[in-house]
Amino acid sequence: MSDSPTPLVEMRGVTKRFPGVVANQDVDLAVYAGQTHALLGENGAGKSTLMNVLAGLYRQDEGELFWNGAPLDIHSPRDAFERGIGMVHQHFMLVKPMTVAENVTLGLAEGFRLDLKAVADRIRELGERYAMPVDPHAPIWQLSVAEQQRVEILKLLYRGAELLILDEPTAVLTPQEADALGETLHKMTAEGKAVIFISHKLDEVRRFADHVTVLRGGRVTASHPIGSTTKAELAREMVGRELLFRLDKAPASPGAVVLSVSHVHALNDRGLPALRDVSFEIREGEILGVAGVAGNGQQELAEVVTCLRPTEQGAILLQGAPITHGSPLTAIRGGISHIPADRLGMGLAGNMSVSDNLIMKGYRNEPLSHGPLLAGGPIRAFAGRLIDLFRISTPSAATSVRNLSGGNMQKALLAREIDSTPTLLVAVYPTRGLDIGATEDVRRHLLAQRDAGAAILLISEELDELFTLSDWLLVLSEGQIMGLVRPEAVTRNEVGLMMAGERRTEADDATAP
Repeated sequence: MSDSPTPLVEMRGVTKRFPGVVANQDVDLAVYAGQTHALLGENGAGKSTLMNVLAGLYRQDEGELFWNGAPLDIHSPRDAFERGIGMVHQHFMLVKPMTVAENVTLGLAEGFRLDLKAVADRIRELGERYAMPVDPHAPIWQLSVAEQQRVEILKLLYRGAELLILDEPTAVLTPQEADALGETLHKMTAEGKAVIFISHKLDEVRRFADHVTVLRGGRVTASHPIGSTTKAELAREMVGRELLFRLDKAPASPGAVVLSVSHVHALNDRGLPALRDVSFEIREGEILGVAGVAGNGQQELAEVVTCLRPTEQGAILLQGAPITHGSPLTAIRGGISHIPADRLGMGLAGNMSVSDNLIMKGYRNEPLSHGPLLAGGPIRAFAGRLIDLFRISTPSAATSVRNLSGGNMQKALLAREIDSTPTLLVAVYPTRGLDIGATEDVRRHLLAQRDAGAAILLISEELDELFTLSDWLLVLSEGQIMGLVRPEAVTRNEVGLMMAGERRTEADDATAP
């Protein structure tokens, strides 16, 4: 860390309000040059709001900002850029048909003519300097997710950023890529830059960060050097209670085959191969975890199983009955529940109430309806029961679901899909972006469904989650199965290599569950 007693950036008494909500209350934050500073907190704790104030997307209602000790007045993202502050959001802000070089310079005043050769040379130089190689002339859509993240970081470095804010930067990376990002952060801070690292992965925070600030309920609950605290203490500061960091997982008792996928091929939205000759089975009382870097066929796999995407070849059987060319209603009536990756875009109707979202699968049946009419009393009782059971924090069942925090949106989605007593539960990134307390709740619900006899297809970007919950682990790379293994029979590093395209050929690993 820098020896300077003056922080590179400081926030004093920052408060940000929205109608009916105080997102940040009297927050103090000091980040020094040469430091990686982790920001932790539950969903709805105010982390993103606070960083959006610093990045110029929001304006604080109270409080002051300082840059190298001098007052800092930010009205827009351009103001933040001009001061040397840049943010890499969890969902990348790249124009996919354009090249790396074009994205890096997009919006910059470079004169009447843009010297793309000079831009490309500078990108290569920065890539070599910070161990983030990328082809400046490649279109974004041709790049892996990890390469796209490099472009976002290089874009900030190209523009002279001295403070980089990274929102959940390892969520889309293999373990090897996450380690490489850690080395990049070290190189940047060694040169005197500062990094704010937002993450819910406590092990990575402890590995990469120098200092940590914890938010709960919009307020700072702790701020200290990372070496002076433990994982358990950080968790307690985040959620206000002790967490066990373990799940009581009983041995699986597999029953009959629920889902059989045989030699399935499918295309992505651009008409390119997304799944290539994929075959596996899942039995009652069993969790099959799917690992892979984002964009390697996981989304398409979930969609063909839930009848949202057609197959080009192959067959899908649900309890022995073909559903290969069925409709989403076919899947629902067959007992398939689906927790999609895009919880607000696909899983929930944002403008509708929490109550309306909770009844979306059951409204056709009694007691929620009588013929063509919905039954108000039973619906209110039904919604109230799920809100209590899944601990959904909402002002009321009539609140629009888009006004909930990300964690509570996920709980509402989980409540609806689990309450329907699924035969097969397809869970795609079910804990993505959730705080540690909500993550623990979701994982317990998944295990409870498995122990109740459901078959579960779990697609996750969290290797710890897959190793903890899965009875079998299937690894995808470029739409092909690289291995089908018992989690206890492989290491995380071996799974990371399979995610990167190294096929595992042992005969015992190729045995379907």
